Amino acid sequence: MIMNLATFTLGKDKKSMTINWAFDAPIEKVWAAFTTQELLEQWWAPKPWKAVTKEFDFRDGGHWLYAMTSPEGKKHWSKEDYQGVKVHQSFEANDYFCDQEGRVDPQMPTNHWLVEFTNQDDQTLVTVTMACRSTADLQKLIDMGFKEGFTMGLNQLDELLSRPDTN
Repeated sequence: MIMNLATFTLGKDKKSMTINWAFDAPIEKVWAAFTTQELLEQWWAPKPWKAVTKEFDFRDGGHWLYAMTSPEGKKHWSKEDYQGVKVHQSFEANDYFCDQEGRVDPQMPTNHWLVEFTNQDDQTLVTVTMACRSTADLQKLIDMGFKEGFTMGLNQLDELLSRPDTN
């Protein structure tokens, strides 16, 4: 397996970012890793943290309520509200920090994700376009370690997809 590098490109509006990553796996397998609770929990959080799901319903109008959980049990809650699901092509999600009941934390950044899946030679290219409400919100996410944490997660996903037992 070739070591992959994510590309992070700041939008001209300075409040959006596009992330590209190519996976050595078929689109169906990569799609499943982004849209199936059991697989998401295996790669979404940067180690040693874990993503622990409270509620999961991947469909138009569905959501994922989960906590990033530290080895000591500290929880940071987040929620994704799904829309625009086009199987094996793309989905959109409003993403925000919240409490354990899914109520938005108004002090934290919120953003909108468009996640697109494209066949490219023998790989699947995933393009994530993340748009924040403001430049300050995007900067806060960057300062919180978004790029490093998401890159760690994508590396974990690469490892997961290389296993023959991953559906």
